[in-house]
Parts: sequence; C-alpha cells; structure tokens
Amino acid sequence: MLRRMSKSRNPPVGRLARLGRVAALSARGSAGLAMRALRKVAGADATETERSTLGHVVQALGEMKGAAMKLGQALSMDVDALPPELRNIAARLQSSAPPLDSEEIVAIIEDELGAPPERLFAEFDPAPLAAASLGQVHAARLHDGREVVLKVQYPGIAEAVDADFANIALMVRAAGLTSKLLDGSAYVEELRREIRLETDYVLEAQRARGFRELFASEPDLLVPEPIPERSSSRVLCLTRVRGQTLQQFLESNPDADARWRVSEQLIRAVHGPFYSAARIHADPNPGNFLVTGDGRLALLDFGCVKSFREDFVGIIQGFLATELRGEPYDVLAGVRAAGFVVDTDEATARSLLADLMEIAARPLRAETYDYARDTTVPDMRALGLRRAGDFLRLRPPADAVMLGRAVSGCAQNLRALGARGEVRAVYLKLLQRRRSGATPGSQG
Repeated sequence: MLRRMSKSRNPPVGRLARLGRVAALSARGSAGLAMRALRKVAGADATETERSTLGHVVQALGEMKGAAMKLGQALSMDVDALPPELRNIAARLQSSAPPLDSEEIVAIIEDELGAPPERLFAEFDPAPLAAASLGQVHAARLHDGREVVLKVQYPGIAEAVDADFANIALMVRAAGLTSKLLDGSAYVEELRREIRLETDYVLEAQRARGFRELFASEPDLLVPEPIPERSSSRVLCLTRVRGQTLQQFLESNPDADARWRVSEQLIRAVHGPFYSAARIHADPNPGNFLVTGDGRLALLDFGCVKSFREDFVGIIQGFLATELRGEPYDVLAGVRAAGFVVDTDEATARSLLADLMEIAARPLRAETYDYARDTTVPDMRALGLRRAGDFLRLRPPADAVMLGRAVSGCAQNLRALGARGEVRAVYLKLLQRRRSGATPGSQG
C-alpha cells in the first residue's frame, strides 16, 4: 500500500489563490530581495539571506507550478541574472518542483488508463524522476521489457495556467499598459494559447512522432518513442532515454571537443526543424536535453512545438542565406514582409535594425565563434534598455514570440556550454538541406 502524504501538493488553481501566492512573496519582501540580488551580487558570493530568499521563491514557484514556474525556469537559464551559487538554486525549477503524493499519481493513472500501474506495467516507481511545471515523470517498465517513462499531468493544471494568464492580463490593465505602443495583449495571448496546448498529451505524442521522423536521418539526435496504448490526454508514456541533462553534462567538466559536439547538436536540434519543416521546439529548458553515454543528444518534452507559415520561414531563411554569404539584405523590407509593425520613420527603424543585427549575427560572421566569450544576451538586453522607445515602435507578429523563446533559449544554453567552433558552417549545412515538405499546421 502506498503511503498518503499528510497534505496534497496539487497546485492552487483559482485566480485569487494563485494571485495570493504572488502577493505573499511580495509581502515577505522576497521579490524585492531577489531583485536586489540580480542587481548587486552578480559575480560575488551569495549571502545566507540571499540564498534563503531565493530558496523561498523557488519553493513557492515550484508549488504553484504552471506558468509561474515557467517564469522561474527562464530566470534560472540566464547566466547573467544570478551568480553561479544562486543560479544553481534556481535551477531546481527546471525539473524539481515539489512532487504530488504518490497515491494521487496512482489514482490519476488509473482514472486515465483504466487500471492501476501495477497491472499496466511490469515495474512502476512511485518516486518521480522529475517534477516540472505541468506534470511529473515516473520510471516504469513494460511487460515486453522496454524501459519507459510516464509523464503524469497535475490535477487542474490547465485551469492554473489560465488563471496565471488572467492575472497577468489584470496586472497589465492595472498598470495602464493598454496604449497602442504598450499593449502586449497579443503576445500574452500567444503565450497562453501555446502553454495551454502543452496540457494536451495526445497532441504532444503526435509532435514527438513528428520530430522522430525529422531526425530519422540524423543518428546523433534522439527522440523518445510514444507508447499510445499506455497514454491518454493527461498521461503520456514514452521510451526512456538515459543521459545527463545539460547542467549535469557541464558539471562533469567535459573537454572542449565534447562541449562543441553537444553545442553543434543543440543548434541542429533547435534550428534544423524550423528550416526543414517550419516548426520549432520552443521550450529551451536545459532539462529538456539529455547527453547520452554514446554521445547522442536527446530532445525531450514536445508539449511546446510551434509551427509557422511557409512564407514566414522563407523570409527568415532568405535573410540567413544572404547573411552567411555576406550579401547585402534589406532588413527593413524583410521584417515588414514577416509581419512586423513598423510604427516609426525609416531612418530610426533602419538604425535600430542595424544595431540589432550587429549583435544577433555575430556567430554567423566569424569562421570560428567562441561562446565562452559571447556577450550577445547582455548586449541585446542593454540595447533594449537604451532604445526602449524605438523597440516599442518595431513590433514583431505575435506568432514570432515562440520563435524568439526558442532562439534566445538556445543561445543561453550555448553560452552556458561555452563551446568554441565553426558555428557559421553549421548554419550553412542547415540551409543546404532539402525541405521536407511537411505541412506546418499538421503538428499543432
């Protein structure tokens, strides 16, 4: 008999309950202390107060799960936001939220699959391998001997995601951010819609199969196989992949060659499907990548996969090709064709785009690029602060939000890996591949 814990760790669902958790953090001064840590202690040893404060924030966000926890995960990926000691604390949000009671997990599996796990599987471990923002993962073994993992969704998590975004919309209105220039409601809605889709595990299984097909010709890239007879809309069974997360890989002190191998694989895994099939894995959490013992890179968690219009991809692809060839390119005409709103004079728009490209295209302009010395993210952040007014007048289409999330997250992971290699050559090979002809909308 599985032991029931004294208190359920189901995430709070209602808008007021979730808003109250955020208010409680502020009332205790945690949010203010965390912000001071971001501004003042970078590069310095963390104090006990700062460690305690961030630990409290991590615990609270982990208990909330949902979109709130995803925001914490984004913080943990930013190598400039926190010194290493505090970043390691925040990194717990990547896969170590407070787990649900094992008896509750068993009940969910039985409700979804029609039988308890001891009948469905030859082995089932009630202790989770990982507990993330929308569900937790358990190890199991099928009766045919295959090792699998079972991803079990938290009760009420879809409603919790909706509550988080309703609260965000409320705070935006309360702050008066509703003018034409400041209105970000389309971007908030895009994030809400895409994260809400992550709660559909039938769709996630379909997306995983799609990526398995895309990587079929790339033996060093690996995607787990969904097991449909042990899956449902709230329970997802996949073949198990063993390996190190990117964080664990870094902690193993890999040599320069190993760092570059993983970095090159990461670029192909994230950017390759965008150019070959108009879709991208848009959840760059380092815990979603595993380095296997035989040197492959496994891509996990296909809840957040964004598909794009062929013409949008073609515009980005055309820019990349001309940049790699060193040919002139009218960036302003390109962003307009891609659906950007340009609400400023041409000279200002071209000046801002030139500043943007000077930073963003650095890895493409050198034969060998050193991510250990990369300053793209902090330089882009500084540009955003310096030219905030101009950025408000050059607004991307809402469906580009997830592309930005994927690309910036990949850049953060590459910077953390600190590899040096021929990045430009990797992108040249991506562009040389023949498009697969996949229908973008077919993968959600």
